[in-house]
Amino acid sequence: MKDNRGFSLLELLIVVAIILIIATIAIPSLLRSRQAANESAAVASLKTVSTAEVNYQTATLNNYGDMSMLVTAGLVDSGMLNTRSGYSYSVTLAPNGLDYTVNATAVSTNMGRYDYYTTPDYVIRYSTDSTRAPANLSGMPVQ
Repeated sequence: MKDNRGFSLLELLIVVAIILIIATIAIPSLLRSRQAANESAAVASLKTVSTAEVNYQTATLNNYGDMSMLVTAGLVDSGMLNTRSGYSYSVTLAPNGLDYTVNATAVSTNMGRYDYYTTPDYVIRYSTDSTRAPANLSGMPVQ
């Protein structure tokens, strides 16, 4: 009687081929899920920074602050100065300090498909760059 131990080379190749097929199907879906999660985090962070701007304006009597001022005042986490969840954040102030724009820019297309921004009206919008916003929705509010 023949002693059969282990698997044949053909059986191992079939198993490896099945695993590769499953990975080929699953990886794009996982990447899209990560992009969606990063985009949701970016929108939530923009809301947080907008709230911090209102608090900062109240404390400084009508002047908004840039990101470093908000961190120094303890209104936002210092992690906002670095890349967070695939997005980098910046605050652009008007010369008189009475207006601002908060931008969330995706570090790469793998991290997020769209860029976002908000102004004192507290509405989150897609980027005005049509290549970084959904088709025909640049500058439009996020639903």
